[in-house]
Amino acid sequence: MASVVDGKHVLITGGAGYLGSLLSGHLLRLGYSVTVVDDLLYGGESLLAYFSHPQFNFVKANVCESRTIRSAINQDMPVPHAIIHLAGIVGFPACQAVGRHVAWRYNVEAAQRVFEQAEDLGVERFIFASTYSNYGTSREDAPATEESPVNPQSLYAETMVAVEKYLLAQTESGCAPLIFRMAHLYGLSPRPRFDLLVNQFILEAYTQRDLLIYQRGYSRSFMHVQDAVRGLVAGLQSEIEKVRGQIYNLGSETGNLSKDKIVEVILRRLPETTVRYKDLTFGGDMRDFHVSYEKIRVELGFETLFTVEDGVREVLNALRSGIIDNPKDQRYRNAKFIVS
Repeated sequence: MASVVDGKHVLITGGAGYLGSLLSGHLLRLGYSVTVVDDLLYGGESLLAYFSHPQFNFVKANVCESRTIRSAINQDMPVPHAIIHLAGIVGFPACQAVGRHVAWRYNVEAAQRVFEQAEDLGVERFIFASTYSNYGTSREDAPATEESPVNPQSLYAETMVAVEKYLLAQTESGCAPLIFRMAHLYGLSPRPRFDLLVNQFILEAYTQRDLLIYQRGYSRSFMHVQDAVRGLVAGLQSEIEKVRGQIYNLGSETGNLSKDKIVEVILRRLPETTVRYKDLTFGGDMRDFHVSYEKIRVELGFETLFTVEDGVREVLNALRSGIIDNPKDQRYRNAKFIVS
């Protein structure tokens, strides 16, 4: 379990988003001071519960600008101990929707500007949320490790690989870069998302009693968003020599699952759902592989706590309770279209 700390300041870009809003609350509970920088592309209601917290600071700003991070630091707060960079156009459908120029600006150029400011300010570490999609494909008998070659299959993955290359060239910087290649997330957060594969499947099964599955049998790597938060905190609190210039796959081997397995878990709770399958090849996200998480388990002592069963149960309970008003609303999606 992460220890409680006092006096350390963490700045989170994209902190109003699906992962960032949950991370913000967790860090506040651990005793950190938290500054969130977000341009509120998907709204900011996810942060409202934190505004009364004396150690929380919010700045509405675009991280693509050259002085955003410098300007965001309140004079009453110390220089951040770390910057956790989550801001960007996340996911291949969203990147395809905005196009290469915009995706590159918001993902690659913005990350470079944020890191440059972190270095100038004397920030100790810079944590970047990348993606396991960078591997592209791998043989089932050879899980992708941090040493495996990258083979991005989408514009989103291309931008993530570009940021990684930039950060790995900064390992001698005073600001230590750390890269997490994160598994595909699911579960609930203060800013719900229903364009994530597991969450989307649950929503469609519940509301339509029907699932149309493309690329049947393809395996991906999944992780509960709560475990993603715990992994980021592990990177925040680990010794600097264990994180400087390092790449860690963030997830668990138990999360290496086929779509058929995800559907099986959902059908146990919604057995009346009809499942249909269709083959489809398209330009974009064609991941089909397993990922190794041995490095993060050995080096940082990280293991996941939640399962897909946990995620299906909590999302379905939220839908049944009606606590999420109109879950099909566009505000709960990063892009208007996603292929199952």
